[in-house]
Amino acid sequence: MKFLKIPAATITRLSIYSRVLEDMEKQAVPVISSKLLAELCGVNPAQIRKDLAYFGQFGVRGVGYYVKELIFDIRKILGLNKEWRVAIVGMGNLGCALIAHGNFAKQGYRFVAAFDADPMKIGRKLATGLVIQPVTEIVAVCRQAEADLGVICTPAEAAQDVANRFAQVPIKGILNFAPIQIQLPDGFKVENVDFTVKLDNLAYHLTAG
Repeated sequence: MKFLKIPAATITRLSIYSRVLEDMEKQAVPVISSKLLAELCGVNPAQIRKDLAYFGQFGVRGVGYYVKELIFDIRKILGLNKEWRVAIVGMGNLGCALIAHGNFAKQGYRFVAAFDADPMKIGRKLATGLVIQPVTEIVAVCRQAEADLGVICTPAEAAQDVANRFAQVPIKGILNFAPIQIQLPDGFKVENVDFTVKLDNLAYHLTAG
């Protein structure tokens, strides 16, 4: 399975399927049809079947999908059957909002280290219990905390330096909120989150529509 080239859009949709299924589980729904799951996820049933087919056979013809089983299978596919230890750099408004967001822990992501370059912030204890560390300590602290993933919420001019420090840990998965494309060697995975790009997309569709 790991040797197949899975479309990025499929992985994104698997996350959406998982969230919807978790809502169904909370409502004590044992089985869901592909038609209803598709409607709730904003896709068509054929798309769900195609996405899942990359990873095996799921569901029962004429019955649908057993909710708990499919949640388990999708979480295993996404690597969410383990805890991911996360380090975050840049404790401004966005960084603080992310680290305080309870949904990360529910999905298996635990913040284990927080950093900033501002001397006024360094040493401050967050509501989560973490103490903000200086950026210069990223490598040592992340190694000690056994961080798996990194989140960058710094200004653009600081992002590449932070990424380079993450690479020394080595943290090979980085979520980058800074408005710059960071460069790392092969073997490192970077997901860029640029809110202005999403807004541009909305603006285009509203204008073109």
